[in-house]
Amino acid sequence: MHIFSSRSTRRGALAVAVTAGALLAGTVPAGAAAPATQAASGPADSPAAEAHTNKVLVIGLDGVVLDRLKAARAPHLQGIMSQGLTARSSLYAQPMAATSSGPGWSTLATGVWPDKHGVRNNSFTGKQYGTHPDFLTRIENANPALNTYAAADWEPLTSTSQNGPVFSAQVDKRLNLKGDANGYRSEDPKIASAAAGELRNGNPDASFVYLGEVDEAGHASGAASQAYLDAIARVDTLVGQLLTAVTSRPTYGQENWKILVTTDHGHTAGGGHGGSSPAERATFVLAKGTGIAAGSVRDDVKLVDVAATALDHVGLSAAAVDGTPLRTADADAFDTVRPSLQSRVDETGIGTGVKGFTHTAPAGWSVDNSRMGTGGVAEWRGWAFATDEFWSPSQRDQWRELNVRSRDVFAVADSDEWADKPFTGTYDSTLIGPKWAVTGGTSRTLRFQSHYRHESGQRAEVGVSYNGGPQTVVKSYTADATAASENITLRIPAGATDVQVRFRYAGSNNWYWAVDDVRLG
Repeated sequence: MHIFSSRSTRRGALAVAVTAGALLAGTVPAGAAAPATQAASGPADSPAAEAHTNKVLVIGLDGVVLDRLKAARAPHLQGIMSQGLTARSSLYAQPMAATSSGPGWSTLATGVWPDKHGVRNNSFTGKQYGTHPDFLTRIENANPALNTYAAADWEPLTSTSQNGPVFSAQVDKRLNLKGDANGYRSEDPKIASAAAGELRNGNPDASFVYLGEVDEAGHASGAASQAYLDAIARVDTLVGQLLTAVTSRPTYGQENWKILVTTDHGHTAGGGHGGSSPAERATFVLAKGTGIAAGSVRDDVKLVDVAATALDHVGLSAAAVDGTPLRTADADAFDTVRPSLQSRVDETGIGTGVKGFTHTAPAGWSVDNSRMGTGGVAEWRGWAFATDEFWSPSQRDQWRELNVRSRDVFAVADSDEWADKPFTGTYDSTLIGPKWAVTGGTSRTLRFQSHYRHESGQRAEVGVSYNGGPQTVVKSYTADATAASENITLRIPAGATDVQVRFRYAGSNNWYWAVDDVRLG
């Protein structure tokens, strides 16, 4: 067992040694500061939150499959689902990163995707934690008066002697056990007991607690096994200890707790992860607390949102991370077509029960297929609106899985998949946006998420027109631009009162272009 405490050292106070027995008893190290009550001017969730001390607990469960969690005897985790939010999501795949624990927990902790935090596998080679620190370290950097805590039995998360640590030495108190060496089934209860003591008797404002047994069961027996369900049940009991510790706090009535539960990757039915299958890429976020509706379900939540939500809940900005606080619902127009999504027509690699594409454009948007060839795969005949669970499996390991910055429903033009059935002509389709009001002589910023894979012979361009006039191309793509956040400055000409944006993609059995969250800033 390794316990690291940093607060007294950073503040110049006399260093205090924290023993394992003291931590298990839930004592607070000397020099620890009392938590700050969040000011009404901060990003609190509601008026009720403003009057209380905001605290957040993130529980990380390694390798848990959401559908198996629903099937297991897990009253505490299922209780969070009924009392709050359930949001399933998907991860990346290679070459961005493997669906393994190093990238998964780094993404959760830092709130940015692997193309920023640099961890692509469990070697942690290329990590950029100095530039993109974990959310507990961000809290310490922004407000050292807040107390932070992390406990884990996977060593890279909290140990200074391993490839990490994902959670840095700036975190006030860290507990590390060797679950990977001794078995998580024996170490998880120790982690839960120590963390429960800290949550009940200490005063952490932001905490992360990791439990690893379910992943161990997945590797040994597979996610489809009874052993996997049994492991979920045991871990659920430990989660119950953590939740009880929170509600048993003497000051709980004056506190506003947000609880988040998530996982770093999925598992195949037979056991294992690291690859690009939907089962391996599957993740989820469960959450309850002020501002989260009981029994709610969302399709626009990503793993990076956990760190953003934790920062936001304790009164700090989440602007530096890729995630969005859960209190901020996505307002993307493309998401409004979800009720129109259909199951497959010509595609064969997608499950028959997956409803994930439509050619019905959202209100104000349209698709011009006047130059479009005929035939081809019906789903991709011109710009379509699709979800990741539908588009990525259409052909795995061709970088579609890297479209991580799109949320829920996005627009996609895919000449590669379209050409999988006989066709004539070429793929040439234009996505046309609504007319947005502008003021002549000013500047506006066109913002959108773009995932573009290039091949010679294809064409992708963004055009704008003012007051229905001729189009001006403001951006052309001539090289890969995957998972990109685009910001294009538009100089509004004098006299212009509206602007319309067009996304034109043309090719012939080339690659693809996906676009999402198009906004005029």
